[in-house]
Amino acid sequence: MIIALIFVLFTLFVIALNYYSISNQFWFPELASNWGTMDTATLVTLIVSGVVFIFISLFVCYCLIRYRHRDNHRAEYEIENNKLENFLIVFTTLGVIALLAPGLVVYSDFVNAPDNAQKVEAIGEQWTWSFRFPGEDQIFGKTHPKHFSASNSFGIDPDDSYGMDDILIKSNSLHLPIGEPIDLSLRSKDVLHDFYVPQFRAKMDIVPGQLTKLWFTPTAVGEFEILCAEYCGVQHYNMRGTVIVESEEDYKNWLSNQVIFANNRNEKTVTDLLVGKDNAQSLGCIACHSLDGSVGVGPSWKGIAGTTRKLNNGEKILADHSYLEDSITQPNDKVLAGYPPIMPSYDLTHQELDEIVEFIESLN
Repeated sequence: MIIALIFVLFTLFVIALNYYSISNQFWFPELASNWGTMDTATLVTLIVSGVVFIFISLFVCYCLIRYRHRDNHRAEYEIENNKLENFLIVFTTLGVIALLAPGLVVYSDFVNAPDNAQKVEAIGEQWTWSFRFPGEDQIFGKTHPKHFSASNSFGIDPDDSYGMDDILIKSNSLHLPIGEPIDLSLRSKDVLHDFYVPQFRAKMDIVPGQLTKLWFTPTAVGEFEILCAEYCGVQHYNMRGTVIVESEEDYKNWLSNQVIFANNRNEKTVTDLLVGKDNAQSLGCIACHSLDGSVGVGPSWKGIAGTTRKLNNGEKILADHSYLEDSITQPNDKVLAGYPPIMPSYDLTHQELDEIVEFIESLN
């Protein structure tokens, strides 16, 4: 009897806690897009699960009382009970349908953007975000992994005329206009990632070799954090970005100041140091190696060039130009003391490698 009473009290406590949480919107961040139906689907799931939880809890209490040990009662083994089995089949089927149907309806709408939606592409890589907009032709240029390089971090086909006016955003900040539907395409350059903005109710896995899609309409001006919601390596926690929702005028002013692929390929006036920095950022180097001396997964690049460094094997070595190049092409041969041998190697041209190393040396 005492155990049954504990079960009843625990069930009432869980019901009260969930009701209080829902009433005070503890589980849902501020809605900043059109996807209120996501909340509805979540609530339906919670209610169905809650009903099953209450039923099972009360059934356990009933069994504890009805079939408690008594001197004049012995448990009996019942080989089959068709009535009970039919009830459980029907009850379970209805429960699964009630759980799946709302989610399938919402998901179908979630991945099929309206025809007038603004096309945007988000690229995830360890451990940063970058974005691409179609140019005036509103058609994305073709991409292929074979075109990826430090000078073409989006992998755009240089022979595709549709890609020449593509607008490239090589930063973690994505500007969007308020009130306009956004057709977001997602792809990965390396491992599994996930694009997640809690306030938008927008969340979708990014699978290497596949193109996934979702759409939403921002309904509130402000800055909202982009999170990677799928473990993608040691710096997973640091893979963050920002969506800045602003007026149509501010959005167009921002977009007009961004570089297009044709200019990015043919720009000859930019200094080698800025090219090196751009290459390093495109490769995701700065996610692990800070530029200000702060501690990260790898050593900071600030002040490292020309200094004597201690390796994990106790050996001391001068961080000259040659050593810095070797640290990029063969990163785990000579690992600095205190750091794990986890850096991937990069296959760069001699020019690209030289530009990055010159940028590192400039940080002294």
